[in-house]
Amino acid sequence: MAEGRIVKALSGFYYVKSGDKLYQCRGRGVFRKNKTTPLVGDFVQFDISDEYEGYVMKIEKRKNELVRPPIANIDQAIIVSSAAKPDFSTKLLDRFLVLIEAKDIKPIIIINKLDLATASLKEELENYREEYKRIGYDVELLSADELTETSDLKTYFPGKVSVIAGQSGVGKSSLLNGLMPSLFLPTGEISESLGRGRHTTRHVELVEVNKGLVADTPGFSSLEFDEIALEELGDCFPEISYRSADCKFRGCSHNKEPKCAVKQAVSDGEIALYRYEHYLQFYEEIKLRKPRY
Repeated sequence: MAEGRIVKALSGFYYVKSGDKLYQCRGRGVFRKNKTTPLVGDFVQFDISDEYEGYVMKIEKRKNELVRPPIANIDQAIIVSSAAKPDFSTKLLDRFLVLIEAKDIKPIIIINKLDLATASLKEELENYREEYKRIGYDVELLSADELTETSDLKTYFPGKVSVIAGQSGVGKSSLLNGLMPSLFLPTGEISESLGRGRHTTRHVELVEVNKGLVADTPGFSSLEFDEIALEELGDCFPEISYRSADCKFRGCSHNKEPKCAVKQAVSDGEIALYRYEHYLQFYEEIKLRKPRY
C-alpha cells in the first residue's frame, strides 16, 4: 500500500501525489457506502494498479476541512482585504477570522490597494495593523503593485498548505496570479454598480508554490456561522479566549455577567472596542440561528 496526498479532484478521479509521482486514482465503493468523500488535501493510502493509476483505499484522519471549497488539512488562510473598492471593513475581516479560527487554521491578513487610500485612511489602517498584530496576527499592508509582485509574501508558503480568502474584488485572483503566473485566473473588472468582482467557479487543485501548496480557488464562499456553537465563539477571538479564564463565572458569555474579565479588559483598553462589539453581534447572530435537523 502506497501513501500520498490528494492534490486534485476532477470528474470522479483523485490525483494523488506520492514522492515525485502523480497517480490518477478512483475511490473505493466503501466511501460511497459510508457517505465519505475523499477531499483535496487528504492524506490517503492507495493501491497502485498500473504505473500511474490506483485506488484510494483509506483516508487518514483530517485536522480540518472546508465545505466551500472542499479541501482538507489546511495550515493557513491568507485573508485579502482592500483599503478601498471595496472599502475596508473590520467587521467583515473579523467574520473571516472567526471562521478560520474555528477550523484551527492560522490566519494571515493582507490589506491590499493601499495606493487607493487617503492619508487619513492610511493612518487608520496602520492603527488597525498594530491592533491585529497585538492580538498575534501577521498583517501586511500592500499597494496593488506589491500584491502582484508578492516577493515578500512568498516567505509565508514553504512547507504549508494555504487557501486564499476574502470578499469579491479585493485582489485574490491577482495574488494567486502573482504567486503562480501559469494560472492566468480571470481577475475581471470590478463592477462599479455592484461593488464586487465577477465570480468564477473552478475545480480545486493544490499547486506547488515556493516549497508549499496553495489552493488555486479562493476559499469561503459562505460567511455564515453555521458550524460554530455559541460557547465556542469566544475561543475564535484569541484576546477574549485568553482573558475568559479570569471571569468569575464559568461559561461566561462576556455580555451581562458581573465580574467579567473580558468586559474589564475592554474598559481598560486591552481589548479593542470594535472587536468586542463584533463578538456581541456574532453571538446574537448564532443565538438567533434556526436549528438544523
